[in-house]
Amino acid sequence: MATVQDINRRIRSIRNTRKITKAMELVASARLRRAQARIEAMRPYADRMLELTAGVARASTSVRGIPLLERRDVETLAILALTGDRGLAGAFNGQILRRAFALERQQRSEGLDVRWLVSGKKGRSTLAFRRYEAAAAWTGFSDRPAYTDAQAIAHRLTELYTGGDVDRVVVVYNRFVSPLVQHVEEQELLPIAEDIFERDREGEEQEVVLQGDFIYEPEPEQILERLVPVYLETELYRALLESAASEQGARMTAMRNASKNAGELIDSLTLQMNRARQAEITQEILEVVAGAEALS
Repeated sequence: MATVQDINRRIRSIRNTRKITKAMELVASARLRRAQARIEAMRPYADRMLELTAGVARASTSVRGIPLLERRDVETLAILALTGDRGLAGAFNGQILRRAFALERQQRSEGLDVRWLVSGKKGRSTLAFRRYEAAAAWTGFSDRPAYTDAQAIAHRLTELYTGGDVDRVVVVYNRFVSPLVQHVEEQELLPIAEDIFERDREGEEQEVVLQGDFIYEPEPEQILERLVPVYLETELYRALLESAASEQGARMTAMRNASKNAGELIDSLTLQMNRARQAEITQEILEVVAGAEALS
């Protein structure tokens, strides 16, 4: 049976751990607010980019010459998994990797070759543990991604797709709903569907019309060829921001639960320590009484 000193030592240790989890919860909460503000600030830009690209696409006579819109028979699929650089975020990293591996098994069962790309140290280490070779890996910005990070990823994806190394690219990431809820999303990045510019975020048809008459210089096809890569960068940046907010929300929730569990464990150990102290006192009293009886 544990002594009073042993139980007291455990209580002190758990209290120190609870201080850490409370501090991590506060840090994650502050970072979550900043991540949400970045998503809200980015949405008008993304909507305007979609509207602009759709307007130019409507003015174009043909989009078949644009490499990122070219569709071909799929033989090789690239999976881009957006994970975090750190743990202690509940199921944030695990659910992304489970969905990505499930997608890999499904595609391999259909006879497709699968190539991996990953963002985040957790995803990279998991792939290395499973002896998977990643075509590219990016780390160091999962909690605060910049637009240049999205550009770097988009540039590599464009190289693989236009070079014929992959025929389809799917990104798997956590979409932020609330600090308690994050949904795993699978989004096809390449090839970009030609009708994507006629649909809104929820997939419903919408009328995208630029007001006024425009004279395009250079031709709309050339402008669209420049806008499509920017659209790809914007979609990747939005996914990175969603993933960053989801990570902070998951970490805040996980640390809050850890602090709550630590408090409950401290209460339980305190009750156990009091019982052990009472048992020791009772034993000492019995020993004193027995000694007094022996002397008498």
